[in-house]
Amino acid sequence: MDDATRTILEAAAFRRLVEHLRAHTEVQNIDLMNLAGFCRNCLSNWLKDAADAAGVPLSKDEAREAVYGMPYEEWKRCHQTEATPEQKALFAAKGGA
Repeated sequence: MDDATRTILEAAAFRRLVEHLRAHTEVQNIDLMNLAGFCRNCLSNWLKDAADAAGVPLSKDEAREAVYGMPYEEWKRCHQTEATPEQKALFAAKGGA
């Protein structure tokens, strides 16, 4: 597979992952972190890192909106729940903040 085709396919897979996460707002970021080691914020940070590396202006807030499909604060207000003590303990045990 040539590099251009690989890039097109990887971009399509990324868009599909983002669509999937947008459709499943019941899945909390802490659950993603605890199970997979990444979350929506990680994806938005990686998007910003890629933009920075390519010299494309993209703010942290713009990157988060690209992943969440809305401003981050709005997403948190509409979809984020308080993490349970168990979720927090598992996150801490795995080296989270």
